[in-house]
Amino acid sequence: MRITHKRRTALFAAVGLLATTIAVAAPNAATAAPSVAETASGPAGWVRLGHMSPDTTEVDVRVTALRGGTTVFELSDVGYGDISPYEPLPQGTYTVAMVGAGSDDWAAPVISASITIGDGTASTIAAYGPNSDLQVKAFTDDLTAPTPGSARIRVIQASTVTPSVDVRTTTGVAIASNAVAGSATPYAEVPAGSWTLELEGEDVSDTATVDVAAGSVSTLFVLDTAEGGLTILPVIDSAAVAVTPEGGVQTGGGWLAQHVDFGAAPFARAV
Repeated sequence: MRITHKRRTALFAAVGLLATTIAVAAPNAATAAPSVAETASGPAGWVRLGHMSPDTTEVDVRVTALRGGTTVFELSDVGYGDISPYEPLPQGTYTVAMVGAGSDDWAAPVISASITIGDGTASTIAAYGPNSDLQVKAFTDDLTAPTPGSARIRVIQASTVTPSVDVRTTTGVAIASNAVAGSATPYAEVPAGSWTLELEGEDVSDTATVDVAAGSVSTLFVLDTAEGGLTILPVIDSAAVAVTPEGGVQTGGGWLAQHVDFGAAPFARAV
């Protein structure tokens, strides 16, 4: 995945878009972080983008300010299982649009959505579902720190091979129960360390091993394998206590590339 930043004045033409409006809620007030002014002038939040549609080919993504039409940043060659780093954005409303990788046809994107960034928010915007029914959804990322020696995790169900999925540890602790596509569980606190998870859906079951570090907050995406099974893609939301999600923070694939066992997930790729 390549990330480029462009600032230009051009009205974004929305022709024949599949449009959705997404309001991004503020994370838990207990999330202490350095001043927003350190990453942007004026009120700002953070957003990252994910490609979770197994039969949608690589895409280019453009985030454009609704007011004035300025392109604030772009992603190139985003494939299944890719999650971008967090990007600081001034408070406001933006259009997120995706086209096939290498295409310049921004007037007719594969999908487009309107997102609203609030002051001090952190969010994941994910495209998920089969290509024939592609959807975009915003998930609020709660970066509240866990207690010492623990980690906080949640599950986002993005699999297309089953309408719902259960996720539990091999010791029987339920992480997600009957989670439907496009849903996120609340964050749960667990002891830091290596976890083997059992995934069970409709006529499909698998296991996946994840490692969660002390002090970390992570999202576990349930994805498809090439063989029609289930796997877990762990993505870190915050690597330490009270950290603003900006360039130097261990977010997304930078952490994944070194710490995660992807098991049988051929699609899952580090950013």
